[in-house]
Amino acid sequence: MKRFYESAEARAVEGGYEVSLDGRPVRTPGRQKLTFPSVKLAEASAAEWSAQGETLDMAAMPLTALSYATLDRIAEDPGRFVDDVTRFAETDLLCYRAPTPAKLVARQAGAWDPLLAWLLERYGARLILAEGIMPVEQPESAIAAIRQAFAALDPFRLTAAHVASQAAGSAVIALALVEGEITPTTAADAAQIDDDWQLEQWGEDEEARELMVRRRSDLEEIGHFLALLE
Repeated sequence: MKRFYESAEARAVEGGYEVSLDGRPVRTPGRQKLTFPSVKLAEASAAEWSAQGETLDMAAMPLTALSYATLDRIAEDPGRFVDDVTRFAETDLLCYRAPTPAKLVARQAGAWDPLLAWLLERYGARLILAEGIMPVEQPESAIAAIRQAFAALDPFRLTAAHVASQAAGSAVIALALVEGEITPTTAADAAQIDDDWQLEQWGEDEEARELMVRRRSDLEEIGHFLALLE
Protein backbone atom coordinates (compact mmCIF):
# COMPACT_ATOMS: atom_id res chain seq x y z
CA MET A 1 0.00 0.00 0.00
CA LYS A 2 1.30 3.43 -0.91
CA ARG A 3 1.67 6.07 1.76
CA PHE A 4 -1.52 8.13 1.72
CA TYR A 5 -0.81 10.81 4.35
CA GLU A 6 1.59 13.65 4.98
CA SER A 7 1.77 13.79 8.78
CA ALA A 8 1.19 11.56 11.79
CA GLU A 9 0.71 12.82 15.32
CA ALA A 10 -0.40 11.54 18.71
CA ARG A 11 -3.18 13.31 20.55
CA ALA A 12 -5.30 12.87 23.65
CA VAL A 13 -8.87 11.64 23.22
CA GLU A 14 -11.57 10.37 25.53
CA GLY A 15 -10.39 7.12 27.06
CA GLY A 16 -6.74 7.46 26.09
CA TYR A 17 -4.66 8.57 23.12
CA GLU A 18 -4.77 8.07 19.38
CA VAL A 19 -2.67 8.59 16.27
CA SER A 20 -4.08 10.79 13.56
CA LEU A 21 -2.94 10.80 9.93
CA ASP A 22 -3.57 14.22 8.43
CA GLY A 23 -6.13 14.74 11.19
CA ARG A 24 -7.95 11.44 10.69
CA PRO A 25 -7.72 8.81 13.45
CA VAL A 26 -6.05 5.51 12.66
CA ARG A 27 -8.31 2.47 12.76
CA THR A 28 -7.32 -1.16 13.15
CA PRO A 29 -7.71 -3.69 10.32
CA GLY A 30 -10.91 -4.72 12.13
CA ARG A 31 -12.13 -1.12 11.75
CA GLN A 32 -11.91 -0.34 15.44
CA LYS A 33 -10.68 3.02 16.64
CA LEU A 34 -7.05 2.57 17.68
CA THR A 35 -6.93 3.94 21.22
CA PHE A 36 -3.70 3.66 23.19
CA PRO A 37 -3.58 3.53 27.01
CA SER A 38 -0.47 5.72 27.26
CA VAL A 39 0.82 8.80 25.50
CA LYS A 40 4.27 7.21 25.12
CA LEU A 41 2.90 4.29 23.12
CA ALA A 42 0.79 6.61 20.97
CA GLU A 43 3.81 8.81 20.26
CA ALA A 44 5.92 5.77 19.40
CA SER A 45 3.25 4.53 17.00
CA ALA A 46 3.03 7.99 15.43
CA ALA A 47 6.80 7.91 14.95
CA GLU A 48 6.46 4.57 13.14
CA TRP A 49 3.89 6.08 10.78
CA SER A 50 6.05 9.15 10.22
CA ALA A 51 9.10 7.03 9.38
CA GLN A 52 7.33 5.19 6.55
CA GLY A 53 8.52 5.75 3.00
CA GLU A 54 6.46 5.85 -0.16
CA THR A 55 5.18 2.31 0.49
CA LEU A 56 3.82 1.25 3.88
CA ASP A 57 5.73 -1.59 5.53
CA MET A 58 3.95 -3.03 8.57
CA ALA A 59 7.03 -5.09 9.41
CA ALA A 60 8.70 -1.78 10.25
CA MET A 61 5.82 -0.85 12.59
CA PRO A 62 5.96 -3.48 15.36
CA LEU A 63 4.40 -1.31 18.07
CA THR A 64 1.46 -0.43 15.85
CA ALA A 65 1.06 -4.08 14.84
CA LEU A 66 1.04 -5.21 18.48
CA SER A 67 -1.60 -2.59 19.25
CA TYR A 68 -3.71 -3.77 16.32
CA ALA A 69 -3.49 -7.34 17.64
CA THR A 70 -4.45 -6.18 21.12
CA LEU A 71 -7.70 -4.56 20.01
CA ASP A 72 -8.72 -6.87 17.17
CA ARG A 73 -7.78 -10.20 18.74
CA ILE A 74 -6.79 -10.16 22.42
CA ALA A 75 -9.43 -7.76 23.73
CA GLU A 76 -12.15 -9.52 21.72
CA ASP A 77 -11.51 -12.90 23.37
CA PRO A 78 -9.09 -12.54 26.30
CA GLY A 79 -10.00 -15.90 27.82
CA ARG A 80 -8.70 -17.74 24.79
CA PHE A 81 -5.34 -16.02 25.03
CA VAL A 82 -5.12 -16.52 28.78
CA ASP A 83 -5.57 -20.24 28.05
CA ASP A 84 -2.89 -20.12 25.36
CA VAL A 85 -0.32 -18.52 27.63
CA THR A 86 -1.18 -20.68 30.63
CA ARG A 87 -0.73 -23.81 28.51
CA PHE A 88 3.00 -23.10 28.38
CA ALA A 89 3.14 -23.54 32.16
CA GLU A 90 2.02 -27.15 31.79
CA THR A 91 5.26 -27.97 29.94
CA ASP A 92 7.33 -24.96 30.93
CA LEU A 93 10.91 -24.80 29.69
CA LEU A 94 12.14 -23.98 33.20
CA CYS A 95 10.91 -27.31 34.56
CA TYR A 96 12.83 -29.62 32.21
CA ARG A 97 16.40 -30.05 33.39
CA ALA A 98 19.39 -31.86 31.99
CA PRO A 99 20.71 -34.65 34.26
CA THR A 100 24.25 -34.03 32.97
CA PRO A 101 26.78 -32.54 32.33
CA ALA A 102 27.31 -30.65 35.55
CA LYS A 103 28.14 -27.38 33.79
CA LEU A 104 24.80 -27.32 31.95
CA VAL A 105 22.94 -28.40 35.08
CA ALA A 106 24.50 -25.46 36.93
CA ARG A 107 23.64 -22.99 34.16
CA GLN A 108 20.01 -24.07 34.11
CA ALA A 109 19.73 -23.89 37.88
CA GLY A 110 21.43 -20.51 38.04
CA ALA A 111 19.06 -18.92 35.54
CA TRP A 112 15.85 -20.81 36.15
CA ASP A 113 15.70 -21.50 39.89
CA PRO A 114 15.39 -17.80 40.83
CA LEU A 115 12.45 -17.42 38.43
CA LEU A 116 10.65 -20.42 39.89
CA ALA A 117 11.35 -19.10 43.40
CA TRP A 118 9.87 -15.74 42.39
CA LEU A 119 6.80 -17.49 40.97
CA LEU A 120 6.31 -19.35 44.25
CA GLU A 121 6.74 -16.25 46.39
CA ARG A 122 4.64 -13.96 44.16
CA TYR A 123 1.80 -16.29 43.26
CA GLY A 124 2.13 -19.33 45.50
CA ALA A 125 2.63 -21.53 42.43
CA ARG A 126 5.14 -24.36 42.85
CA LEU A 127 6.04 -26.12 39.62
CA ILE A 128 7.57 -29.61 39.61
CA LEU A 129 10.95 -30.22 38.00
CA ALA A 130 11.77 -33.15 35.73
CA GLU A 131 14.94 -34.52 34.19
CA GLY A 132 15.09 -34.97 30.46
CA ILE A 133 12.07 -34.54 28.20
CA MET A 134 9.56 -36.94 29.76
CA PRO A 135 6.45 -34.90 30.60
CA VAL A 136 5.51 -34.22 34.20
CA GLU A 137 2.02 -33.27 35.32
CA GLN A 138 2.01 -29.95 37.13
CA PRO A 139 -0.18 -29.34 40.20
CA GLU A 140 -3.63 -28.00 39.34
CA SER A 141 -3.26 -25.34 42.03
CA ALA A 142 -0.08 -24.01 40.43
CA ILE A 143 -1.62 -23.88 36.96
CA ALA A 144 -4.71 -22.18 38.36
CA ALA A 145 -2.59 -19.53 40.09
CA ILE A 146 -0.66 -18.83 36.90
CA ARG A 147 -3.88 -18.64 34.91
CA GLN A 148 -5.27 -16.13 37.41
CA ALA A 149 -2.13 -14.00 37.08
CA PHE A 150 -2.49 -13.80 33.31
CA ALA A 151 -6.24 -13.23 33.53
CA ALA A 152 -5.59 -10.14 35.68
CA LEU A 153 -3.57 -8.45 32.93
CA ASP A 154 -5.06 -5.71 30.78
CA PRO A 155 -5.33 -6.52 27.05
CA PHE A 156 -2.10 -4.74 26.09
CA ARG A 157 -0.03 -6.58 28.69
CA LEU A 158 -1.77 -9.84 27.83
CA THR A 159 -0.64 -9.29 24.25
CA ALA A 160 2.91 -8.87 25.52
CA ALA A 161 2.63 -12.04 27.61
CA HIS A 162 1.25 -14.01 24.67
CA VAL A 163 4.10 -13.04 22.35
CA ALA A 164 6.73 -13.50 25.06
CA SER A 165 5.52 -16.97 26.02
CA GLN A 166 5.70 -18.10 22.41
CA ALA A 167 9.17 -16.64 21.96
CA ALA A 168 10.56 -18.06 25.21
CA GLY A 169 8.61 -21.32 25.41
CA SER A 170 7.86 -20.42 29.00
CA ALA A 171 4.89 -18.96 30.82
CA VAL A 172 7.13 -18.18 33.78
CA ILE A 173 9.58 -16.13 31.73
CA ALA A 174 6.69 -14.31 30.05
CA LEU A 175 5.02 -13.50 33.36
CA ALA A 176 8.27 -12.32 34.94
CA LEU A 177 8.94 -10.08 31.95
CA VAL A 178 5.46 -8.55 32.01
CA GLU A 179 5.69 -8.02 35.77
CA GLY A 180 9.03 -6.24 35.37
CA GLU A 181 10.87 -8.87 37.39
CA ILE A 182 13.38 -9.44 34.58
CA THR A 183 14.64 -7.50 31.58
CA PRO A 184 14.24 -8.62 27.97
CA THR A 185 17.94 -9.50 27.92
CA THR A 186 17.58 -11.72 30.98
CA ALA A 187 14.46 -13.29 29.47
CA ALA A 188 16.30 -14.13 26.25
CA ASP A 189 19.34 -15.43 28.11
CA ALA A 190 17.14 -17.73 30.20
CA ALA A 191 15.21 -18.96 27.18
CA GLN A 192 18.37 -19.79 25.23
CA ILE A 193 20.50 -21.66 27.75
CA ASP A 194 20.01 -25.01 26.03
CA ASP A 195 20.53 -23.50 22.57
CA ASP A 196 23.71 -21.74 23.67
CA TRP A 197 24.99 -25.00 25.10
CA GLN A 198 24.33 -26.89 21.87
CA LEU A 199 26.19 -24.29 19.82
CA GLU A 200 29.12 -24.41 22.22
CA GLN A 201 29.32 -28.19 21.95
CA TRP A 202 28.68 -28.70 18.25
CA GLY A 203 29.61 -25.43 16.62
CA GLU A 204 27.62 -22.83 14.76
CA ASP A 205 24.34 -23.76 13.11
CA GLU A 206 22.97 -21.06 10.84
CA GLU A 207 19.32 -22.02 11.25
CA ALA A 208 19.60 -22.32 15.04
CA ARG A 209 21.39 -18.99 15.24
CA GLU A 210 18.68 -17.28 13.17
CA LEU A 211 16.00 -18.63 15.50
CA MET A 212 17.93 -17.37 18.52
CA VAL A 213 18.38 -13.92 17.00
CA ARG A 214 14.66 -13.77 16.20
CA ARG A 215 13.74 -14.87 19.73
CA ARG A 216 15.93 -12.23 21.32
CA SER A 217 14.56 -9.58 18.96
CA ASP A 218 10.97 -10.56 19.78
CA LEU A 219 11.60 -10.35 23.52
CA GLU A 220 13.39 -7.00 23.23
CA GLU A 221 10.48 -5.69 21.15
CA ILE A 222 8.03 -6.83 23.82
CA GLY A 223 10.16 -5.20 26.50
CA HIS A 224 10.01 -1.92 24.59
CA PHE A 225 6.24 -2.28 24.17
CA LEU A 226 5.83 -2.86 27.91
CA ALA A 227 8.02 0.12 28.81
CA LEU A 228 5.83 2.39 26.67
CA LEU A 229 2.73 1.27 28.56
CA GLU A 230 4.04 2.79 31.80
